[in-house]
Amino acid sequence: MPPRPTVRTQFLIFHLFGDYVLPRDRRAWTSGLIDLLRVLGVSERAARSTLSRMKRKGWLESTKDGRRSAYNLTPRGRALLEEGSRRLFDPRPKGWDGHWHVVIYSLPQEQRSLRRELRTRLSWLGYGMLLPGIMVSATARSAQVRALLRELGAEPYVYFFTGSHLERLGDREIVARCWDLEEINRRYGQFIQRHRGDLEAMRRSHRRGDGLQAESGFVYRFWVTYEYSSFPRLDPNLPDELIPTGWLGDEAAELLAEYRALTRAPAEDFIESTLGFRPPQPELEEVGAPAEATFVSWP
Repeated sequence: MPPRPTVRTQFLIFHLFGDYVLPRDRRAWTSGLIDLLRVLGVSERAARSTLSRMKRKGWLESTKDGRRSAYNLTPRGRALLEEGSRRLFDPRPKGWDGHWHVVIYSLPQEQRSLRRELRTRLSWLGYGMLLPGIMVSATARSAQVRALLRELGAEPYVYFFTGSHLERLGDREIVARCWDLEEINRRYGQFIQRHRGDLEAMRRSHRRGDGLQAESGFVYRFWVTYEYSSFPRLDPNLPDELIPTGWLGDEAAELLAEYRALTRAPAEDFIESTLGFRPPQPELEEVGAPAEATFVSWP
């Protein structure tokens, strides 16, 4: 069984909505959400309190149908989870053109919290800190950057450029300044080591026709995906030309894809019986597939 880390309930709810509610474009009954969270170790009191708090923050909206209540994503919540989905399942770029994409920002001292949020969200998009106030990415994400600046109200403080050649620094030196790829690769190795044995056991069971029970399949799938969801905060998803020899990111992504494929049927059965609606069709179990709408925990 995957480890069960201590996690803020809000992150678990985001993850549930991203992986199981958003792809169906449906509201989720409060009672069903509470049952799912109980299986994940969250008390009913904590679940209800967090759902209410997320509604006040503008991530969720609630509706009533007689005595029953349900939650759905607001446009703001939907946009957040859709971006998380793209970031988690984006394939690594191929054939880099040698250009860097630069964001330069300068915010007044009284805007410290906005500066922190901007840095965090740019890191999420794959930007690394080259120098104070200067972040770079090997992949053009102009539309996402524009949307982010509008959302944060940071447009007056930020300039960004696409397709730039950076003089004086070699590409490998830029990568070394911006990201600790050795540490990220070590974490990928740990993820693979932790879950390789369970995956092998699942393969054997699948060949024998001995599937997981619905609840167990859901729990396995949830926690392994949740653990993997930390990587987009760390890994800038660099093209082949910029990653080191022996990079384990692709192997970890393949492990996740197979793990999710083998646990999909029981997990979907559990979601269907608990939330009361059918899974979307078709759903592709493949890294990079748009239907893999899984939210990653927002930093």
